[in-house]
Amino acid sequence: MCVIFFYVNSNPQVNGYKLILASNRDEFYARDTKEVAKWQNVENCYGGIDMEPGREGGTWLAISGQDGIFKIAALLNLTGEPKPRNAVGRGMLVSDYVSNYTEGFDHVNYNRSLLADCSKYSAFNFVSIEIGPSTRPALVTLCSNAPASLVEYKENTCYGFGNSLPSAPFEKVRYGRNRFQKIVEKFQKEQQPSQNELIDQLMELLKCKEKFWPDAELMRRAPNWGEHLSALNVCVPGHGYGSRTHTVILVDAHNKMHFIEETMKTQDPEGEWSRHHIETQYLF
Repeated sequence: MCVIFFYVNSNPQVNGYKLILASNRDEFYARDTKEVAKWQNVENCYGGIDMEPGREGGTWLAISGQDGIFKIAALLNLTGEPKPRNAVGRGMLVSDYVSNYTEGFDHVNYNRSLLADCSKYSAFNFVSIEIGPSTRPALVTLCSNAPASLVEYKENTCYGFGNSLPSAPFEKVRYGRNRFQKIVEKFQKEQQPSQNELIDQLMELLKCKEKFWPDAELMRRAPNWGEHLSALNVCVPGHGYGSRTHTVILVDAHNKMHFIEETMKTQDPEGEWSRHHIETQYLF
C-alpha cells in the first residue's frame, strides 16, 4: 500500500514550485531498504533503494534532472488483484524511467511499451512525470495493468492516487487530495510563503491516523486489513506492516530540489525515525 499527492506546474511564479509532492510508502517493516541518497550509478538522481533479495536496485519513488528536464516516478500496488506466476519485480520500472536520458527516449512511448508488456507484473499504478522547459506543458501519466490502461493528466491540478484505480479511489485518497489541494492553494495565496511551513503541513497530512472507514472499495480489495489500511498513516498491529516512510519533494521555480524523507530506523513505528533533507541546485 502507498499513497501519493502531487501538483505540477512547468511555469510557476518566481516564488512558486514546479513540483509539490507528498507520498507515504507502506511496506513490511522488515523489508531491507536503503534510505534516500544520491544514486551512485545515475547522474543527478535521488531516491531510496529496495534491497529485498531478488528486488535489489528497484525503488518506489525517485526524481532525477538532466538536460533541462526533471523526471519523477512512483510505483503503487493495486491491492486485491491476482498475482501472475513468476511475476517480475516492478521496482525497476521507476529506476529505468528516471535514469534514462538517452537520445530518443520518449515519455509517452516508455509508458506505451510498458502497457504492451504489463501482464508479467503484479498489479500496479505507475505514475510518471516529466517537467521540461516552461514553453511546453509537463507530461503526467498514470499507467495501470489491472486492467491495462494509460491515462494522461494536465498540469496545474492537484492529484491523488493510491492502491485502487483512479475511477474508484479509496476514501482516504479523496480526503488526502482535498486536504493537499487546500495546502497548495493556501501556499500560493501567501505573499511571502514559508517553505518550512509548507513542508510541515505536508508531513502532517502524511501522518494523519484518522481512519476513513467504512470504505466499500477498500473492503472489496482488502477485506481482512481494510479498516487498518483506511488511514493515510497506516499501521496494521501485530503484522509488522505500515507507513514506514514519509516523503516530501519540492522543485522550485529556479530548479532547486528539496527531498525530505522521514523513515523508520527500527521495526517499531513508535520507535526512532531518521530525517533526511537533501537540497541540490540543478543547473540547466
